[in-house]
Amino acid sequence: MVKNRKKPRVCLAASAGGHLSQLLRLTDSWEQYEAIYVSTLDGVAKKLQQLGRTYIAGECNRQHPFKTFSVLLQCIKVVLKERPDVVISTGAAPGFLICITAKMVGSKIIWIDSIANIQQLSMSGQLIRPFSNLILTQWPEVARKYKNVEYVGAII
Repeated sequence: MVKNRKKPRVCLAASAGGHLSQLLRLTDSWEQYEAIYVSTLDGVAKKLQQLGRTYIAGECNRQHPFKTFSVLLQCIKVVLKERPDVVISTGAAPGFLICITAKMVGSKIIWIDSIANIQQLSMSGQLIRPFSNLILTQWPEVARKYKNVEYVGAII
């Protein structure tokens, strides 16, 4: 934890839509911490601002490398400004980018793979796995396929 902070800072990162909905179902889990939010669309900013400081990094995916680079730059800005102690993300690509940049400054990483991934970890989940402190899946069958992936129940 960064010196002079009264509470650990938790960064919650998720793409707008289902990823964000799943993440927000866990809001009670971090209410005792200083929470900051990172998402992808301006349309969710107002809702998230009621919960804590909010940043919109933008949408990206592997088919749009220039957008991905732009989102990466936004993620770097957020991480350098906020210096989160922990990042919790449900994905997708922008969640991965905030996790990987935060890991470079010493943040702990918790990845919660989407409930939609019933047979294997998402691509982002597979990519962040070597850098994560905890990976959770919402399917016991998926947890059995991967070392260091845990199942503790479904969010939805």
